[in-house]
Amino acid sequence: MSASEPLIRVQNMQHSYTMAGESMSILKGLTFNIDYGEFVAIIGPSGSGKSTLMNMLGCLDVANEGDYFLDGQEIRKLSDNKLAQIRNEKIGFIFQNFNLLPKLSAVENVELPLIYRGMSHRERREVARNALVRVGLESRIDHRPSELSGGQQQRVAIARALAGTPPILLADEPTGALDSKTGKEVLEMIKELNQQGHTIILITHDLEIAEQAKRIIRIQDGDLVEDRKVSQS
Repeated sequence: MSASEPLIRVQNMQHSYTMAGESMSILKGLTFNIDYGEFVAIIGPSGSGKSTLMNMLGCLDVANEGDYFLDGQEIRKLSDNKLAQIRNEKIGFIFQNFNLLPKLSAVENVELPLIYRGMSHRERREVARNALVRVGLESRIDHRPSELSGGQQQRVAIARALAGTPPILLADEPTGALDSKTGKEVLEMIKELNQQGHTIILITHDLEIAEQAKRIIRIQDGDLVEDRKVSQS
């Protein structure tokens, strides 16, 4: 892989589903690159195809047609097991509804992706604790999700995404379940992570949130209709 190879390369990505015997086109030939260290917002209204695109970028699904290269690997040709390995090693997921296991403490939730790395209990506990310190939750390490505020739960989710040191953080409406003040705090944390070198892909329907990124890709009816840099004030 050459030094100039982008982290993500999408070429003519097309995807359709068959419903009631009828083919529905969801993605219509998307082409774009994302470089290492970028902060990109993918924006579009409900039904635009942005969630399907997120699933493709996150290796949760594979497109019917077109090419997707992630960190130099061609994704469409990989087995389910290999896709699972890539998700574990290369992508940190941050979801709108946190996706924390309620019976586990904060540190145990953060440890979960590390179990599949074959880390010893001691090593993954140390990594998870350090990740929680990074997001300002050192005093909440042993608390369960029900004992944490929404903002604290999202911080645990961010720590979990960071713990495996993946090159990509994929954030799907990360402030959607938060009040506006807490949402701004979480966005500021995501911006700081980008400044520290993490590649951020933020999925949103909200232009105000998208404008916090450095680049906006707008999806509408399965087409890429805008790809622009954001002027930073």
